Amino acid sequence: MKYLIKYAIDFAVLVFLYAFVFFRKWRTQGRDRLLVNTLMYAYLSLVLYFTMMPVVASIPLMLDHPYKPMNLVPFIDVSLGRGDFFRQVFLNVIMTLPFGFLFPLTQDKRAKFGVTVFFCFLMSLGIELLQPFFDRSSDITDLITNVTGGALGYGLYGFFKPLTFWILKHLEPR
Repeated sequence: MKYLIKYAIDFAVLVFLYAFVFFRKWRTQGRDRLLVNTLMYAYLSLVLYFTMMPVVASIPLMLDHPYKPMNLVPFIDVSLGRGDFFRQVFLNVIMTLPFGFLFPLTQDKRAKFGVTVFFCFLMSLGIELLQPFFDRSSDITDLITNVTGGALGYGLYGFFKPLTFWILKHLEPR
């Protein structure tokens, strides 16, 4: 129960930020902007949940354990035959597919492939560098597979772009 309260605090902060900061701003930009930005916010909140939470309750304890640096040997789990490597790679790719799809939609001038992959890299790098502060492991393989997922997500964005823009266009009142 105590553990659930820690997560509830983080979700309360995320809901508060959405309701009183982001929603107010996005609502004035039209229904299409509100939908896309809300989807991106919900997606990033889930990424935060799976990679870092609980955050707020962990802040006072961030420095109470040794910082374990990032494993910088790519795909070492394969060569050492550790655990469920393929599952982890698959999940990391799947986790960032939505980023590659949604990020270009959140940009006013629709982000190009390189910009999307770069921001996916920055998000993933930030997560990997911060995870040890929350007593989690950090791995270069995760960074590689996350960026791969973002690139594949951009490919899906390109493929579904006509349908996506048709849907967003029809959200606006006539």
